[in-house]
Amino acid sequence: MSRSFLTRNPSVLYFLAALALFTLAVTFMSESAGSGVLSTSFVKTLGKTLCLCLVALAMDLVWGYTGILSLGHMAFFGLGGYMIGMWLMYARTEMIVVASLANAPIPPTPQEVVDAIGNQIFGVVGSSQFPPVWSFAHSLPAQLVLVVLVPGVLALVFGWLAFRSRVAGVYLSILTQAMTLALSLYLFQNDSGLRGNNGLSGLQNIPGLSGVPQADLSLWFFWGSAAALALGYLLCAWVVSGKFGSVIRGIRDDEARVRFLGYSVEGYKLFVFTLTAVIAGIAGALYYPQAGIINPAEMAPIASVYLAVWVAIGGRGRLYGAVIGAAVVSLLSTMFTGGQVPSIPLGFYTIDWVDWWQVLLGLSFVLVTLFAPKGIGGLFDLIGGRRSPDRHGADLGPDKGSFREKEAEE
Repeated sequence: MSRSFLTRNPSVLYFLAALALFTLAVTFMSESAGSGVLSTSFVKTLGKTLCLCLVALAMDLVWGYTGILSLGHMAFFGLGGYMIGMWLMYARTEMIVVASLANAPIPPTPQEVVDAIGNQIFGVVGSSQFPPVWSFAHSLPAQLVLVVLVPGVLALVFGWLAFRSRVAGVYLSILTQAMTLALSLYLFQNDSGLRGNNGLSGLQNIPGLSGVPQADLSLWFFWGSAAALALGYLLCAWVVSGKFGSVIRGIRDDEARVRFLGYSVEGYKLFVFTLTAVIAGIAGALYYPQAGIINPAEMAPIASVYLAVWVAIGGRGRLYGAVIGAAVVSLLSTMFTGGQVPSIPLGFYTIDWVDWWQVLLGLSFVLVTLFAPKGIGGLFDLIGGRRSPDRHGADLGPDKGSFREKEAEE
């Protein structure tokens, strides 16, 4: 990144500095560093939260800046998790099978090893054969490529079909949600090749690192998640800056006018939609090894709705707002659903936050939409004294309705 870019976007430096300080603080307070202030499970929670912040960045770029309310980006998130999960499960099962056959009177052939691995993985769905989708599961480099390629290609094909037909607004949102629903329903089937409702499990056991304590692994994944979030923030900030950022904001505010000016609206939309799908896939590939399991329920349409709620609460159209919204809601969800917040007895009824958390989240979304449309990120505007231009209907240029140069830059 050039110095001019960072000079024009000081918020990027502030964010990266805050993320670096947070990463150092968690590192020194982790069990791996010896202090033990933060438990290993909580470090994993923080690592997963950073991954959710990354997919929230993608959602803010496609919705907050381009105006495409996608209700399917958690599908790309889940696909990234499945791609890396296939290698994790294959490699771990291979180690177990090879160890169990090591003392056999007759050494097993390579095909017998593969058959034994297939029986271990797919026996739960009544099969022992590897489906075609597992063709590259034995290769980590290949699966890492698929982490990017599968969500990217799906988004490219879906976006090309939708945008070339000029589907927009609520209809596009419904289409993205239908895509997510269809994908999750397909993965629930046992013959999908991904173990149906059982999903992929044991992903926290990294092959070749069985002797490394979970405290160290959780911290390594936390570092990886922090690095991915930093790079993702830089990329998104660069995309929304300059001419490209002005064009996609113009598409968000007045698509017809941008098209009239000669810009390829569909091309810009397709690029942003595909790019954010890839970012979501990378976030999922980092999230699920920390979660330890992935199943089709993780890709249900409601998950993408939650993602939109996080961005709205944090502040749509502000990259740091998306990060704040995802972090706050994710950590609060962990507290309320994990039993860390005590129930409130009212005599005639007891408020159990495990049951009422989603109601509270929905109410927060409604209140933010009605009374604080800028979200939590809008508080930084108040602190920094940043205000929107107060035009009062006055003529602000040589022609009626035109902006002064200074106000246009704001």
